[in-house]
Amino acid sequence: MRTLLLYPRFPKSFWSFEKTLELVGRKALLPPLGLITVAALFPQEWEFRLRDRNVTTISEEDWNWAELVIISGMIVHREDFAYLIQEAKKREIPVGVGGPYATAFPQEVEAAGADYLILDEGEITIPMFVEALENGEKSGKFRALEKPDVTQTPIPRFDLLDMDAYSDMAVQFSRGCPFQCEFCDIIVLYGRKPRTKSPQQLIAELERLYELGWHSSVFMVDDNFIGNKRNVKILLRELTPWVEERGYPFTFSTEASVDLANDQELMDLMTDCNFNAVFLGIETPDESSLSVTKKYQNTRDPLSESVLKITRSGLRVMAGFIIGFDGEKSGAGERIVEFVKQTTIPTAFFSMLQALPDTGLWHRLEKEGRLRKGEANINQTSLMNFVPTRPIEEITREYIKGFWELYDPQNFLDRTYQHYRILGTAPCYQKRKEKAKQAKCEKKYPGKTIDLQLVRAFGTLLWRQGVKRKTRFTFWWYLLQMFIHHREVILSYLTVCAHGEHFIEYRGLVKNNIEQQLAQYLAEEGAKEETTPQNTIEAIAG
Repeated sequence: MRTLLLYPRFPKSFWSFEKTLELVGRKALLPPLGLITVAALFPQEWEFRLRDRNVTTISEEDWNWAELVIISGMIVHREDFAYLIQEAKKREIPVGVGGPYATAFPQEVEAAGADYLILDEGEITIPMFVEALENGEKSGKFRALEKPDVTQTPIPRFDLLDMDAYSDMAVQFSRGCPFQCEFCDIIVLYGRKPRTKSPQQLIAELERLYELGWHSSVFMVDDNFIGNKRNVKILLRELTPWVEERGYPFTFSTEASVDLANDQELMDLMTDCNFNAVFLGIETPDESSLSVTKKYQNTRDPLSESVLKITRSGLRVMAGFIIGFDGEKSGAGERIVEFVKQTTIPTAFFSMLQALPDTGLWHRLEKEGRLRKGEANINQTSLMNFVPTRPIEEITREYIKGFWELYDPQNFLDRTYQHYRILGTAPCYQKRKEKAKQAKCEKKYPGKTIDLQLVRAFGTLLWRQGVKRKTRFTFWWYLLQMFIHHREVILSYLTVCAHGEHFIEYRGLVKNNIEQQLAQYLAEEGAKEETTPQNTIEAIAG
């Protein structure tokens, strides 16, 4: 079966990093891990072509070659997802769809023309789909009644990727999260009992990447890497000698809950394996809002202390923040900005709350009649899709102002510098430096070659931020201080400075889109108010 695997195009978003990727000569941040895992789950005698629309085009020869099209993607891919279904149907090629978007909105992908809905987790539903194909069935919907054992998941087909097109590679250790955050769709998709692969299984995936020549960043895409702390520690203890033996070929990053700060042993194990960054779902510093949304794990310890403790352990902190929770008091946006400044978090993912399908929030708001018409958007460029408990105009104004202030060039540079001054004091950096020096003396592994593209990227960065931008004097002063005090983290520091190239431009897109939508919303609400009295008079007269 000649199978064309398609990954839809991302719209411009907080995480698309166009300007940063342009600097380093890459086309996308991460590869479509779901699709290459799906390829490994299909019969291996099938033929596969992968076309990620973020890095390449689909030729007419690709369409002519295909006997079957498989599309997977997330909610953010909605528009291009439908386009790809329609393009395949134009050519009368059967289409199978799956992934988070299809699972959350099966009615939409079915209406767009998909023949086969391969929903939930593929370890269970792909064999059902393959059997249906073998039986000659022309359509079908395949659902899982249970969660699969991920220890049976095969190594993803990394060989299908154009690895030079991506900034990072992706692997997955676990699925599911033990917490009950009301707005989160992860527990809907993957459950509240974290399921993990075996250490040998994940190391085999990393070994495959290493064999294919990848010696750079790897993102553990787990939505909460530490959901099962026991199994994570077992993994990290087995992973440490593997990375040491190969001269630390990868730097790792992942997502975790804030309670990571309570486990120093776990943080030390992570840095021993060359983890250098973690994304935290902080959401808000307002404890009342955290309780309303059932994010109780963030109320047990002072949040600012937790963030700083993680940073001092050697993990650069990225974090998510949300505005618009029920019962939220005025000034929430300012409090988030102040918290980010206080904790020196360089990369703060800031968005207005959206109700996603099948989440606890969605069902509660639907019952209360508060859902607005329109699609949930997790791309930071749409108004909230429900009626909040305080004026939506007030929330929106705070959001626009907050996003603008967070990515003011001076503010971003100040936070990044302060964060790395703290990060550079972490004991793990000196420990790693000594190990690398010892390994080099013993000739355990060769030194790394100079990446000319990286040299050009840093040259461009120095020109843009050190010459053209108004913050150039601050840039050079901070860079000098980093060189004097913390040379071991200076490359990572400059990389995060480069992220600012994307954020500074993206804040303008957020501001323009949200202001336009707010103006439209206020005009519609004004029109409703103008017609209400006349409607009331007519009703009385009737």
